[in-house]
Amino acid sequence: MIVFVRYNLGPAVAVELQEEASVAELKVVVGSQQGVPPENLRVLFAGKELQSTATLQGCDLPEQSTVHVVFPPSGSSPSRLLLLREHLSQDGEGRQDSLTRLDFSSSRLPSTSAGLAVILEGRDGGAEEQREDIQAPSVKGVRSHSTFFVYCKSCSSVQPGKLRVRCRSCKQTTLMLSRGPSCWDDVRLPGRIHGVCQSDGCHGNEAEFFFKCASHPTSDDDLSVALDLIFTNSRHVPCVACIDVADLVLVFQCLDRHVICLDCFRLYCQTRLSERQFVHHPDVGYSLPCAVGCDHSLIQELHHFRILGDDQYGRYLQYGAEECLQAIGGLMCPSPGCGAGLVPPDDNRRVECDRRVGCGFVFCRDCRQAYHGGACQSPRALSPNEASQGFVVGEEASLRGRWDQASMLLIQESTNPCPRCSVPVEKNGGCMHMQCPLCRAEWCWLCRVSWNRECMGNHWFG
Repeated sequence: MIVFVRYNLGPAVAVELQEEASVAELKVVVGSQQGVPPENLRVLFAGKELQSTATLQGCDLPEQSTVHVVFPPSGSSPSRLLLLREHLSQDGEGRQDSLTRLDFSSSRLPSTSAGLAVILEGRDGGAEEQREDIQAPSVKGVRSHSTFFVYCKSCSSVQPGKLRVRCRSCKQTTLMLSRGPSCWDDVRLPGRIHGVCQSDGCHGNEAEFFFKCASHPTSDDDLSVALDLIFTNSRHVPCVACIDVADLVLVFQCLDRHVICLDCFRLYCQTRLSERQFVHHPDVGYSLPCAVGCDHSLIQELHHFRILGDDQYGRYLQYGAEECLQAIGGLMCPSPGCGAGLVPPDDNRRVECDRRVGCGFVFCRDCRQAYHGGACQSPRALSPNEASQGFVVGEEASLRGRWDQASMLLIQESTNPCPRCSVPVEKNGGCMHMQCPLCRAEWCWLCRVSWNRECMGNHWFG
């Protein structure tokens, strides 16, 4: 196997060893290359020091991983190193669990939740069987021990992830942890876990955790975002939509912890996106609740919507920006092909699109047409005798022009503009109480004003 070794923060050098090689053999190779006694070297990986008697495989060291080999600097304080070893002692052998084998499922899947209680009651293994979560399924042929899943931009898909740690001060992966993380808050919130940085001249003691894709070798800056609601379905919970038992599932953070497979979650997101039924939350952002409709279940890590794919995710970002703009009283330039976001003064009907971000089009804030004096008028189709003269129109262009004109007439006849944002809204049966799909304004189809008691009493049903 090939291991990349960085000696005292120098450049990474590839070292080829047998898969059953020990950490001591790695020290011998590095010691001979650097001309230093191997017994004085220390090998650091994933926030811990690897013992000389351990094998590389036993340390859960994947192929093409990067390890740091440090030689204690001349100014190292013996008391500092002694204190570090006291903090790192986990059991009688002074070992730590690997960061790739940690199980955070208890902080997302409490066994007391109503949705999982029936399943857990029928199991005999207790805590030992719950450790099945450690074994992740194969994704694209990659078998991983990781309980973490990430969205990898290189793979453009959900992949097993690996958790790593570095010093928050110097950004080097030479921090030796005082303890391992035990829940998602330990990883996500800064300042919860400390250690001792082994970089020469760095006195940082705060841990910074990050994730990488475990499906392929990654560079130092090739990071991925953890999808903390995706789990291995070791409890065999059926999907709430298709009732199949999938290998990978997303667990909503509602009280019942409803489970949905990734295919159904993708369809759920696409459907809600097409209907513009995402929820804009001031703290969370543009998100979705549990598919069952549970309260207080908005997805807070928005990278889960990467599952939509690049095209649909682009629509998601666009709609989210539009919702945010609407929430702060802004609007979008109506000029075709522009759509720049604008926040004009409240008392000004004349709006000019900023040329730094848009096209410079000047339009009326009320009707979204070119700016004009006087009252706004509804757009109308041109009569035959109003057609422009002085140029020849081909037959094909004429046919295409009639089609466009017919489309405009159909829109005018079958839609009414929203009184708040002027977007055309079509009424497809039902009562006169309308809700704009864009700005969520509630208004009357007949009066074209905000929904009120008079409309409710006089013509709610026509």
